[in-house]
Amino acid sequence: MEKQPFSPQMLFNLKLETLEQRITEYYEESQDGATTIQLLLALRVRYQLGAEEFDLVLKDLVHHLFTRTKVSRSMKRFFYYFVDYFEVLEWEKLTLKLFPVRNFIEKAKSIVKSQITKFLPTETAVP
Repeated sequence: MEKQPFSPQMLFNLKLETLEQRITEYYEESQDGATTIQLLLALRVRYQLGAEEFDLVLKDLVHHLFTRTKVSRSMKRFFYYFVDYFEVLEWEKLTLKLFPVRNFIEKAKSIVKSQITKFLPTETAVP
């Protein structure tokens, strides 16, 4: 298991500006999107614990990671925690990018269901 670049004490005690700068520098140096997403998720936890200033922290970096980098397991695993960062249309496009097979299956199911309902007899009331 590789060592994390930030300790829990750093993630939960440093000021917002310091964390933004250090996480951005870390990503620029390492290009490690998976670890960066995990760090950003820790900041989402900090926000959920009551640190209001951490709402949508590093939004540009989150957008960059999800829209301009190769899809990774970490992206898929933590994708739904970042729903607030995207507009509805962007979210739908990202869902298609990250989960193409799942979306294909859901669409196929809906088409099959609609075709089946066409052939089912409608219930009529018996007097």
